[in-house]
Amino acid sequence: MSAEKNDSAKVLERLIRLCDDLAWGRPADENALFELTKTGASTPELERLAEAFGMMTVKVEAREFQRAGLIEELEQRNRELEEARARLQERNVHLVETLRREYNVRRVIGHCEAMKRVVSQALAIARRPINTLILGPTGTGKEVIAKTIHYHSPRREAPFVAVNCTAIPDSLFESEMFGIEKGVATGVSARRGLVEEASGGTLFLDELADMSLANQAKLLRVLEEREVLRVGSARPVPVDIKVIAATNVNLEKAVKEGRFREDLYYRINVAELRLPPLRERGDDILLLARHLLEQHARSMGRARLSLAPATRQCLLAYDWPGNVRELNNEMERAAALALEDVIRPSDLSARVLAALAGSGGIGVPEDIRLTSDPEAYLPEKTLNLDEAERLLVRRALEASGGNKSRAAEMLGITREGLRKKLIRFGIRPDMEKDGEPGGEA
Repeated sequence: MSAEKNDSAKVLERLIRLCDDLAWGRPADENALFELTKTGASTPELERLAEAFGMMTVKVEAREFQRAGLIEELEQRNRELEEARARLQERNVHLVETLRREYNVRRVIGHCEAMKRVVSQALAIARRPINTLILGPTGTGKEVIAKTIHYHSPRREAPFVAVNCTAIPDSLFESEMFGIEKGVATGVSARRGLVEEASGGTLFLDELADMSLANQAKLLRVLEEREVLRVGSARPVPVDIKVIAATNVNLEKAVKEGRFREDLYYRINVAELRLPPLRERGDDILLLARHLLEQHARSMGRARLSLAPATRQCLLAYDWPGNVRELNNEMERAAALALEDVIRPSDLSARVLAALAGSGGIGVPEDIRLTSDPEAYLPEKTLNLDEAERLLVRRALEASGGNKSRAAEMLGITREGLRKKLIRFGIRPDMEKDGEPGGEA
């Protein structure tokens, strides 16, 4: 009986040692453990104990296997995330470089003294963290200059956030500009405002003069304190922003009339840029027209388009109240509707042609001065393009005495182009004085 107890003690000691090795991850003979579970290997109690330890070992190994698989999957996911982060960073750098090239000062089109001065000032402003006010009529490219400043500044890799002050209702101003905390209202989640989004970069405030006086006061506090307070929060968030504001309103006059806060005016107007209207930029009109025409022709899959001499005179004679934006629309229209690869006066809108007629032909070659009466181009004072073009063709035929070659020259188009227009408008001139009688030259 004493020998049996000794054997049981040895088996128990062996069992404990095996389990201890397994528990601490030391090399262990698992087969020896499973041998102890066999019937007759020891006492029934030790056999059941060995079996219990064996089952525990199986479960531990299964969990170890599962954990190893999970770790491997997590490592794979981590590698994928690292690769995605690297790709995203590479694309971000590429995007910043693309935008920087797009808004490079060398691509700012303009040789007039006013634009040279604007570009020089923009480069100086870009190097300094100062607030800037851009003034100029609608459509002169204020946002383009703002982006040019941003992408030439040390902040170029940070966000450029553009805000249309007219588009934000007063009731939503604080939540849109400064953000909102979760739970302020049912279903509302936390959201950063536009000012916070621009932190580290540039905040562009377009149409600044349209902001209400109450909202001007809120914006002034942010600029002075360099922090925003989200709606529903008691903890301010620090922000680092460079502000560029733009307006076509005379802010000095608005300050005197009480429509704009004087303190905000001086806070933003550290540096000031004034963009000239397009009509004051001289030959820049033609430079811009060619550039925009080339862009639109490329986007429409057309061959390169050019401007006929008469067309250039038309563009220079027009006042361009809509500035560069209007010129862009005019070139897009011409690129879409022109039948030839040369843009003729007849391809321009009626209002541009009317401006040329109203100029009395000043600076316009004699061969395209059909009349000095603008209403002659616009029957019954309408702006119907087909009617205006039809009248131009008739006037040219009348002025040339029915000579088609001369009429085509006066219109700035080819004789073949005139022939197509005559067919399109159903015009059959009675007189033909080209070359031999009754024939066509």
